[in-house]
Amino acid sequence: MTQPKTPAGTAPGTAPRADLWKPVLLRSAAALAFGAVTIFWAAPSVEVMGWAGGLYLLATGVLLAWGVRAAGFEQESTPGKVLSAAGSVAAGAGFALVLLHGDLLFGVIASLGLGVAGALELFCGLKFRGKHVLARDWIASGIIGLGTATVLPFFISLGAHALLGVAGGGAIISGVLWALAGLTIRHDVRREAGTP
Repeated sequence: MTQPKTPAGTAPGTAPRADLWKPVLLRSAAALAFGAVTIFWAAPSVEVMGWAGGLYLLATGVLLAWGVRAAGFEQESTPGKVLSAAGSVAAGAGFALVLLHGDLLFGVIASLGLGVAGALELFCGLKFRGKHVLARDWIASGIIGLGTATVLPFFISLGAHALLGVAGGGAIISGVLWALAGLTIRHDVRREAGTP
């Protein structure tokens, strides 16, 4: 008898596909690239902040929405809609940040995008805790997003460098989390396939 690919008690339609690791690792790469920009750019301008933060949120949103089917959910299902909404909110906030530049705009829009997307991910993580391979990662990512969103507005008066530092700190933490998740999933898929 073969081992089931998903834990016992898993809701129907939640079996992840073998390529789930791809959107997870790409999301990690986007977060870590943004985090690196925030660390190594010593004196970013407001435009750099808008472009860097906007592209990060846009990429995160697109990859989150792309990963819905890979996670085993149909777009029309409740978790599919929730994760798609999280991706849409993050992508929309990112698009707005690319177009609109300013410390106050960045603080408010990035905070809203990260907060709403984080809350939706946290909801999915709690709903599928113990039933989906990414449940714990959604919980952690949701908490990181909500934490970053909560702290970000307090740094608006300190300018672009401080805002990017806060957003980049959250991105680095979530990037490491998603890298570990993606590599673990990839390793498990290879082990199940019987390839080294």
